[in-house]
Amino acid sequence: MKVIFAAGGTGGHINPALAAAGCLRSRHPDADILFIGTEEHMESKLVPNAGFDFRTIEIAGFQRKLTPKNFVKNIRTVGLIFKSSSQTKKIIREFAPDAVIGFGGYVSGPVVRTAAKMGIKTAIHEQNAFPGVTNKTLAKQVDAVMLTVEQAEKYLSPKNKPIITGLPVRREIFDADREFSRAKLGVSENQIMILSMGGSLGAKTINENMVEVISALHTDKKLFFMHSTGKYGKWVPDKLKENGVDLSLGSNVVVREYIDDMDVCLSAADLVISRAGASSLSEIEAVGRASILIPSPNVAENHQYHNAMTLVNNNAARVIEEKDLTEGRLLSEVREMVADKQMLKTYGENASKIAVMNSAERICDVIEGLIG
Repeated sequence: MKVIFAAGGTGGHINPALAAAGCLRSRHPDADILFIGTEEHMESKLVPNAGFDFRTIEIAGFQRKLTPKNFVKNIRTVGLIFKSSSQTKKIIREFAPDAVIGFGGYVSGPVVRTAAKMGIKTAIHEQNAFPGVTNKTLAKQVDAVMLTVEQAEKYLSPKNKPIITGLPVRREIFDADREFSRAKLGVSENQIMILSMGGSLGAKTINENMVEVISALHTDKKLFFMHSTGKYGKWVPDKLKENGVDLSLGSNVVVREYIDDMDVCLSAADLVISRAGASSLSEIEAVGRASILIPSPNVAENHQYHNAMTLVNNNAARVIEEKDLTEGRLLSEVREMVADKQMLKTYGENASKIAVMNSAERICDVIEGLIG
């Protein structure tokens, strides 16, 4: 069995592909698996570190905002599309795969499209509730379309009926023990833990609003705050200190730049405040937690809003769009939710009902079906 995975750009594309590839290798130890990505993005480190062979092509995405600078970039992108197709064809001929699977990112388009034209079995996986332009186009060409959520199907016109696989979540997220995690973080049994984050770089809006929330509620010792500022939120601790918030050891407020033990923090939490990327939502569903979702407006097709509404429509979360984050709005929502433990429990239980526990296995089933 020889399979090519195409994924790049962000962890939201790469990590699910790695999980699926890992599942495939566990089923077929002699499988020959190759990843195609770009040299300058995360995949160039994540894929080799996971033990998979890796080849690169040159590709970039189109800039949607029309400026003179972006016009020049888009001209270059057109040239790279032709170049990447040639590079891809060479790699595919040398590797001779039985199937090519696209998991998103700029690299996925030319790799999957070229493979389909060469008569090789192909499939794509769409992470978001609102598919991107590339996958909308590829869906008409590939042999199998896999979706994280059913809602995405109405935006596609595939050759064959899409298969709902969910989005693979790291095993340690599923396996994390709530009591152990809370003890490790110093959260007492009767405290409500609020976990808030805006991604590895940090979301300015979430940081600003969480400073307001923590400053207003930190004196309530029945609450425990864990906030991740991201790379560009290093100002947050100073601002909280200025507002009289104690960040010393033993405080009920913990501020980190980055959360590198997400399994521990998620399993310990009662309420999660987060962006609405597909991977983040799959993890929230996996542990079954209530959430307040603040979709990023700076993404293609506003897909994070559509992702968030999947949970909202199942009474599993609340959503606040950034344009509606007026002063005190998030604080008001947090106050209402922490005052009602039954509400938190209900939202969490409903989130669990959405979770797909065997997503990687479902994706492997699809790949095996393609190859026969």
